Amino acid sequence: MIPRYARAEMTAIWSAETKFRIWFEIEAHAATALARLGVIPQSAAKTVWEKGSAASFNVERIDEIEREVKHDVIAFLTHLSEIVGPEARFVHQGMTSSDVLDTCLAVQLSRAADILIADVDKLREALKTRAFEYKLTPTIGRSHGIHAEPTTFGLKLAGFYAEFTRARARLVTARAEIATCAISGPVGTFASVSPKVEEYVAEQLGLTVEPVSTQVIPRDRHAAFFAALAVVASSLERLAVEIRHLQRTEVLEAEEYFSPGQKGSSAMPHKRNPILSENVTGLARMVRSAVIPALEDVALWHERDISHSSVERYIGPDATITLDFALNRMAGLIAKLVVYPERMQANLDRTHGVVNSQRVMLALTQKGIAREAAYRLVQKNAMRAFNGEGTLLDLLKTDPEVSAALTVRELESLFDLGFHFKNVDTIFKRVFG
Repeated sequence: MIPRYARAEMTAIWSAETKFRIWFEIEAHAATALARLGVIPQSAAKTVWEKGSAASFNVERIDEIEREVKHDVIAFLTHLSEIVGPEARFVHQGMTSSDVLDTCLAVQLSRAADILIADVDKLREALKTRAFEYKLTPTIGRSHGIHAEPTTFGLKLAGFYAEFTRARARLVTARAEIATCAISGPVGTFASVSPKVEEYVAEQLGLTVEPVSTQVIPRDRHAAFFAALAVVASSLERLAVEIRHLQRTEVLEAEEYFSPGQKGSSAMPHKRNPILSENVTGLARMVRSAVIPALEDVALWHERDISHSSVERYIGPDATITLDFALNRMAGLIAKLVVYPERMQANLDRTHGVVNSQRVMLALTQKGIAREAAYRLVQKNAMRAFNGEGTLLDLLKTDPEVSAALTVRELESLFDLGFHFKNVDTIFKRVFG
């Protein structure tokens, strides 16, 4: 994570201060549960809560202790005992470090998912607003980057809205899968700590219990979480690439907002570049880079090892912080996107009506001409139109084979742009309800 691509709310989740506060809450909730079971004195649990809640954990002091003991959780517990006093001996009863670390990570990823879900909602709202704004704005649909048939710019945006609705559902599922608590003691048998402690801690932290934790939460959950983030990032990149293509000088159907005083190039004063969508493209690549390490973390040794630990210290903060930034950047980009309907119409017209070739071919088949022959007739005239010999409509009118099958009025009706938009309302109802 670098500050350039980080937002404060998401970054705070991964701060040392937040981590140690969550560690404390896990230990304190566990102490409360242990006291209710009669394992430790009620007074001890009360003291842990009172003194720990009022304290500010000293990150530098914890780091100092860790340099000596070479163990992060022990370093924290030692510092906590300095704050709590003698009753601290009742903290961490029957628990392992993984109980704290894995449960904390579940809390952090759950909180991160909540922010990401809100981010997606913000982007969806921007897409919805602009989709309705340009619901019936004609533009050319492209396949292989080449003119295909007419569509509307609103339909383009509606398609992305639908995609990010699926992205939201994936994040909700990923959050549910990752939000599990493990307080099961060595090798996960609950021999030294009651399952009731785990149930209580899970309830207090808004988590569910991990059915079988084997001392660590199984990492298939984490792999699924980071895979979900990667799919969302890929959807962001698809939208970013669309904008980049539309902003090309030869196309220029839409472009990123260029603010007063903004500069596009240190050498060329005329430049207005799609820097935000290019940035999102790059950030998406970084989010996807977390997937392979997360998948490799699944295969831990026996009941536990810590080969996953160093990986998650990277990918947990980096992937969530980066995706949070990218989603917000894209939401702002879409909200302020500059759209050029006149340019869309001009680009639609530049191929002289060949985008209606399918309608003519099908009309010829309805008149009894074999499909292969109809295809040949239309393609022949479309190639002439491409070569600048006239519009497809005019060329078809003068083709004796075509005119023998279709009247001038019938031909002209096949070039009505509105034909392509007759089901836009139906699609919008499917997407937006």
